[in-house]
Amino acid sequence: MTKDPNETRDMNRDPITKAPGSHPVGVGVGGVGGAAAGAGIGALFGPIGMLVGGAVGTLAGASAGKSVAESIDPTGEHDYWRNEYSNRPYANPQYNYDDDYAPAYEYGNTVRSQYADRKWDDSLEQDIRSGWEKAKAKSRLSWEEAKDATRDAFDRSDRTYRTYGATDNYYRDQYKNAVYYKPEYDYDNDYRPAYRYGTQARSAHPNREWDDNLEAELGNRWDNAKSTSRMGWSEAKHAVRDAWHNVERALPGDFDGDGR
Repeated sequence: MTKDPNETRDMNRDPITKAPGSHPVGVGVGGVGGAAAGAGIGALFGPIGMLVGGAVGTLAGASAGKSVAESIDPTGEHDYWRNEYSNRPYANPQYNYDDDYAPAYEYGNTVRSQYADRKWDDSLEQDIRSGWEKAKAKSRLSWEEAKDATRDAFDRSDRTYRTYGATDNYYRDQYKNAVYYKPEYDYDNDYRPAYRYGTQARSAHPNREWDDNLEAELGNRWDNAKSTSRMGWSEAKHAVRDAWHNVERALPGDFDGDGR
């Protein structure tokens, strides 16, 4: 592996501020999540699996995610739940995905978007149950049959919004301190897609470490993932790598087995 001069990894340093012992992405992203939906990459990556699952735990400081403008990618979510729904304890084999469960998952994402400042509880369920009759389309599920799937989708998208909200806030405050910062690029349009790409990539590849092969693979996908960013891969890769290592630092213990 070729050592990059922009990377400082001793003392578990924050790769942007170089402060030792930093865990800047360790924020409120607990819960149980699945693998990241690959189809979400083109829409700023969709839910991010391992990071928003139980691996990180629940720590203080997460944003509620209300400021995250990007919506949950519907294609990525359909792909995820189509493969996952039959494994859920509420799945009833007399119902199918497309007609019956898909509307429930879509409703859960809609509810999370509309009630960004609320958590799922009895009060929220009472407020949204009547809306199921309009949202259900062809679904044969009653609300009692649909509510667990709706909550599954609500919780999954909530973890994504909170994670991205918290990481966005961190990098927005820090990116100008990075050695690779270029003033011709701004945060929202240029650097944020790169940091999100690194965050998503680390969660999508839990058993890998950053090396030349991974860097080349991510570089090949950057044009599809870059969204509004004007940076080429040679410029973006440093921010992507910083986000990758910051996720790793947030994970408990030596999660990737590389001794750090």
